[in-house]
Amino acid sequence: MGLFDSLFRSSEVLGIARETLEFALQASEQTHPDEYMGMLRGTEAREVGLDRDGLVITDVLVIPGTESNSVSATVKTNMIPNDNKSLGSVHSHPNGALRPSKADLATFTRGDVHIIIGAPYDWGDWKAFDSDGQPTELNVLDVDLPDDEEFFHFDQHDIDAELREDEFDRGRRW
Repeated sequence: MGLFDSLFRSSEVLGIARETLEFALQASEQTHPDEYMGMLRGTEAREVGLDRDGLVITDVLVIPGTESNSVSATVKTNMIPNDNKSLGSVHSHPNGALRPSKADLATFTRGDVHIIIGAPYDWGDWKAFDSDGQPTELNVLDVDLPDDEEFFHFDQHDIDAELREDEFDRGRRW
């Protein structure tokens, strides 16, 4: 972990939520024969029902503008959120290889955990790696994921309030 990472995140990665891994496996299978790629994000363990400190991988963020084909996936790095929930990456290898390529190692600079999923995308067809490309243990955890509906919940009142705030910030009053 680099100095920048340690300033914003001091918790260790405890594992990946089973539902999150299922999502990544399914997304990899659905994009076959092209590669799939996403960024891993985490949640504090206590927020998902674990009685300990640390982070659990709970989300796969698909980056807008990601391009993929049968041998590579390219993410627009300027679109990746830079926050303390960013934990690493996940991508597939349609050829089934469960080891990082030289190109993969170049993308492993963001975060501590990187998952490669290989065809045919079953439960045993994935491995986790650290930022140096070395295999690492990643537990699959049965946890209660945060409610996605809260993240996406908004109504006209919320939109109007946001617009008023934007107008006020620009020095105009309603």
